[in-house]
Amino acid sequence: MALKFKELAESRLPGKVNVEVYPNSQLFGDGKVLEAMLLGDVQIAAPSLSKFKKYTKQLQVYDLPFLFKDMDAVDRFQKGPTGQKLLTSLEKRGLMGLGYIHNGMKQMSANKPLRTPADAEGLKFRIMTSDVLVSQFEAVDAIPLKKPFSEVFTLMQTKAIDGAENPWSNLYSKKFFEIQDYVTETNHGVLDYMVVTSARFWKGLDDDVRVELKKAMDEAIAYGNGVAKEKAMGDRQRIIDSGRTTVLQISDAERQQWVEAMKPVWKQFERQIGKDVIDAAVQANN
Repeated sequence: MALKFKELAESRLPGKVNVEVYPNSQLFGDGKVLEAMLLGDVQIAAPSLSKFKKYTKQLQVYDLPFLFKDMDAVDRFQKGPTGQKLLTSLEKRGLMGLGYIHNGMKQMSANKPLRTPADAEGLKFRIMTSDVLVSQFEAVDAIPLKKPFSEVFTLMQTKAIDGAENPWSNLYSKKFFEIQDYVTETNHGVLDYMVVTSARFWKGLDDDVRVELKKAMDEAIAYGNGVAKEKAMGDRQRIIDSGRTTVLQISDAERQQWVEAMKPVWKQFERQIGKDVIDAAVQANN
């Protein structure tokens, strides 16, 4: 997505815009990039949605377990009025959302088979820095540990954690499937990112430049999300074909046990997120 944006922006605004892409937290980690943006050290970034909690509580909606049935539902919600309004929920803190990038639905992995919530009891799971995800795992009597993504492979290898939740592309690209015995296809949550910029920077651009950049960004995001969708399905198949881990399908009855165990988390965060936001997300499943 970032490279596509660079290509489009520079070709449409020759001599006016130069885009430099720094992958893999080369400039700033997920946790520091928003502060850096407000200081003007970086202009555009795409942190995971969990990283915005100190700027707005509403984006916690994306961490709620079993809220969206699939990525199409996530897409409908994000393109609808509530999802678009959430992009502007950071403006009073000096940030502006430009769009959402998909990674995919999250699956649970562990060194034992996870078929029902009882199977997760007492296991240590790595999570992103999110209070919702803490509650999600505590709801099934598991132990959530907030750890940086860069440390996950080592934590799994040394058995410092028992499992984690990741979309297929992360499970494959970071080789987690090679050191976790089981992956359960739960599709229980979504891992997405928000493309964000500083309001001061964005509003300081010439009108014609800003209009072209927004068009380039929209096209790049649509392109990137298409790639993400193909990658998720491709990586899922590569993991199955590898034979290095066992991919478990759970029955509707087993899945329902997870839903019932974790659904109280919605109520717990309803006041912070807003009932209207949660209701709009539920509606997007139809």
